[in-house]
This record gives sequence, C-alpha cells and structure tokens, in this order.
Amino acid sequence: MNTKEQLLHYVWRFGLFPPASLRTADGLKVQVIDPGVHNSDAGPDFFNAKIKIGDELWAGDVEIHRSSDEWVKHGHQNDRTYNSVILHLSENVNAPVINEQGQQVPQCVITVPEDIRRDAGYLLFNQSHIPCEKFMGTLPGSMLTSYLDALSVERLARKTNDIFTHLVRYRHSWDEVFYMLLSRNFGFGLNAAEFEKLALSLPFNYILRHNDNLFQIEALMFGQAAMLEEDGLNDAYYNQLQKEYVFLKAKYSLKSRKEFFFKSMRTRPRSFPQIRIAQLASLLQQSGRLFSLVLEKEELHQLYTLFQTAPSEYWKTHYSFGKNSPKADKQLGRASIDVLLINTVVPMLFAYGKKTDAEKYCDRAIRLLESIKPENNSIIREFSEAGIMPRHAFDSQALIQLRKEYCDTRKCLYCRIGHRLLSSPRAGK
Repeated sequence: MNTKEQLLHYVWRFGLFPPASLRTADGLKVQVIDPGVHNSDAGPDFFNAKIKIGDELWAGDVEIHRSSDEWVKHGHQNDRTYNSVILHLSENVNAPVINEQGQQVPQCVITVPEDIRRDAGYLLFNQSHIPCEKFMGTLPGSMLTSYLDALSVERLARKTNDIFTHLVRYRHSWDEVFYMLLSRNFGFGLNAAEFEKLALSLPFNYILRHNDNLFQIEALMFGQAAMLEEDGLNDAYYNQLQKEYVFLKAKYSLKSRKEFFFKSMRTRPRSFPQIRIAQLASLLQQSGRLFSLVLEKEELHQLYTLFQTAPSEYWKTHYSFGKNSPKADKQLGRASIDVLLINTVVPMLFAYGKKTDAEKYCDRAIRLLESIKPENNSIIREFSEAGIMPRHAFDSQALIQLRKEYCDTRKCLYCRIGHRLLSSPRAGK
C-alpha cells in the first residue's frame, strides 16, 4: 500500500473528512456509525463497519482505493472475500464497482482536507530522522509518558516473539536461547552478527561440559571464531590454545567457520573482539547455567555482581594475541553490563514470564529497565535535542522503538505523536 492510500485509510479511520461530504454516487447521504476495525492483512480494508446510507442501516466491510477502477485492477470483482463490502471509498469515483455476486457496491468520494494532506506530506517526506522533531517539545507530558510506556512494552513484545521463535529452534531450551542472545549482545552492535555466528557454531552444551576449566572454554570459543589460525606465532598461551582446540574440535566433531569478519577499527582496545570473547568465556565458565542464576536475582545490584567477571590472566597484559600491553583490569564495566542487561536479561525475563504465565518475571523486567540509566547513543541524543529526555532505560528503549519502527519507516500515520499533530494541524504551518 502506498502512502496516498495510507492517508485515505487514516482519514476514514479517525473521521477527519468533512462529514457532509459523504454522499453516494446517486446522491444518498452517508452517515458513519462505526468506521470498522482496520485490517492490515488480506481482505477488505475495514471490518465490521456500521453505516447508514440514506435511511437504511448497513453492517459489513469497507474497501478504500485512490480511484474506483482499482477495484477491477486488484481483481476484487472475482473474489468472494469482497462480497461483504457495503461501501467503497475513493478520491476519484470513475467506474462502477461490482462484486463477485454481480451486485453493485455503493461508493462515494472521500475527501482529504488540505491541511491534513499538507501536514501528512510534511511528516512523511521531510528528510529529518525524526519527522516531527520541531514539535516534540510542545507535547503534553502526560501524553508523552503514556506513549513511551506503550512503546517500551511494544518493543519487549517484539523481542519476546523473537525469543519464542528461537525457543522452537533450540527445542525449548532457555539456556541455549539465553546463550545465543547473550553472545550476540557481547558484540555490542559492531560485531553482533559475528558473535551470534560464533554461538551458532558452538552449542552451549559443549561449554557446560568444561565449566570447570576456563582455558578449554577459551580454546573452544577462540577456535570457533577462527582466531587460532596463525602458525608460528611466538606466544606460548596462543600456541597452547591452538593445541587444545585441535583436540576439542576433533572430540566434538566441530566445524570451524572461516567467514568471520570481526571489526576492530575505530573501537577502543577494551572493546576489541578478542577481549569481548575472553570476557564472555569467563562469564560463561564462572556462571554455568547462567539463565537459572538470572532468574534467582531479583535486584539490579545482584545482576551487576553476577556480570562483573574478568577475563583470564593473559588478557591483563594483552588486547590481542602476541602483543603485550600495559597491565590493566579488563572486567566488564558498568555501561557494558547495562547494555547486556537491557538487551539480554530484560527480554529473556519478560519472555519467560509470558511463556510460563508468571507475571513476576515480566514485572521484574520492567522494574529493571526503570532502574537502569538511559542509553547514550545517537538515537537517544537526537531525541534529547528534540526535547525528549529519557528518565531511564525503560524510556530510552521506547525512543529506540519509536525511531526504528515509526520514524525510520515513516509510519507517522500509525504513531500517536503523528496523529496528535495531524488531528490538530500545525506541522506544515
């Protein structure tokens, strides 16, 4: 559906057309009792509408096109699904509309007010990352707070659906799904896809079998990440890892992948992929079934303690293999742990609560987000400049949802903020 037809849907759904303008092609007045339920799937555009045409009350579906002849172009005249249509709307009535039973469907022109058309065009087609950024500072605080709450829950619901999909893939093993999601988020955006590939190539069960030996877990993870491919490196630790990986690879019939593309440019040494893998290996080794431990931790400070693990001794004086560096503690920092909690622990708790009908885990997930500082990234900074300052991670997750699912896709007609600006037109003024 193109944006022009979306605008027609929007105007019909919220009754933004001039009421007196609705008349059928043969002059009968059309009164809208109920516009119906908007349908985003196949079939008529609005279900279960109630409309009075002349003196007769109708109940059924409504179909909307830019012009009447699109009814035939879309093949509705041969589709019995559209026999339930009681009214056809278009900006240009240029042809009769006949359904599959041979009956003529009443139709009328739907008029889009010029100020709505202008302001919708402003929102949909301006070049700003946040189309309504100039007007966000004028929004009532109560309206904004309510919408941010809804957006954050919407984002959690989307992540929950993703987790449920992974559960099917991993035969309903919460441990495996948590391990995969945690590994991905250890890539911290830049290397997320590569860390996910690493987890996919190395079943969590193999790591559990060696949770009494950090060195073996490191060998498995660095080996599967194709970081032990160099021969003749003058580094005893590296050479020992190589030998251990050869043994473990044969033991578990592992298939190493060569197509890893870990990125290190323009990142601080503490964020190098080698350091992140070493940190992840340490966390997995010390925690065992980490998700079970997460379920037990009810307070934020307990989770911080759980995640504050340091990599093995070698990494205190190295950022990569074979290159010495000044000694430094390289345990996960608070900001990094926040990212892992927001993107791994919180959605997993929420999904687990939904799957097991245990609302306490859903409530805990939301409480955690409300206890963590808001994220600091380009999206959040843009909203801050537009006048929206998140109070905590629950708000910042909402703003990320708003930007990615509405602003970037220009779904302004489905956004509460866009609706407010359009229903009290001022965006183009």
